[in-house]
Formats: sequence, structure tokens, C-alpha cells
Amino acid sequence: MALKRMDNMGIVVEDLGVAIDFFRELGLELEGRATVEGAWAGRITGLGDQRVEIAMMRTPDGHGRLELSRFLAPAVVADHRHAPVNALGYLRVMFTVDDIDETLERLRARGAQLVGDVVQYEDTYRLCYIRGPEGLLIGLAQELG
Repeated sequence: MALKRMDNMGIVVEDLGVAIDFFRELGLELEGRATVEGAWAGRITGLGDQRVEIAMMRTPDGHGRLELSRFLAPAVVADHRHAPVNALGYLRVMFTVDDIDETLERLRARGAQLVGDVVQYEDTYRLCYIRGPEGLLIGLAQELG
């Protein structure tokens, strides 16, 4: 049996509303919000009885999804949001945008900060990393030509 697709990427946040607003500004669409709770969910995650608010965000093309989660119980036990780019584990999520400068301008109004510089890779892409809400590392790419 072959792999069919990547369904979504999950990010745990403290303030679900701020994260939703930020990713909407980036261009994702809110597909839905829900509270997931109970032992059945904890059997999947290994956390036991849990209560989590989630928001599913969808890319405009409908192929990519970002699941934002706010854990109410059990309490969050680790914080990787400010890890440097060379830290082990999941690093960042990358989005392709039409205009990186215009996108940066809009996201800065929501607190985004450029990590390094906007750089051009050959004649193919302009790229950068930003820190978004709660210090989340996000990559932006603009295709050239």
C-alpha cells in the first residue's frame, strides 16, 4: 500500500485566537474549530484523558492543512518555540507566497519578525524565515520567473 498524502501539520499554541488571526493574514482559511476531549483522544496521543481546542487551517489550493492546538488538559510540558534553526526535531513550516515583501509587511503588523535576511536563491526563489505568534518559526518562499 502506498502513501496517499500528507494530511496536516500540527502546532501547539497558547493563544488559539491570535494564531488563527495570524495564519488568516498569511492567507490560510479557517476550515473549522472544535474541542477534542476524552480518553479516546488520549489513546491516540498517549496523554490519557485530554481536552484540546483545535482549529484546522487550509491553504487556498485546498491541499495543505495546519492544525493549531491549544491544550487545556493535560498541561503543556515543554516549549520549543524559541529553539534555534539548527535544533533537532520539527523545525518550521514553509509557505509559498506571491509577494514576499508585501506578505512581510502585512505579517509585521501582527508581530512577525524577520529571523535573518530575505535572500535570493539563484533565479528560482526569494526566501526568509520569520518568527510569528508565540515565536513560531515560519518560512516564506516566493517563486521567481
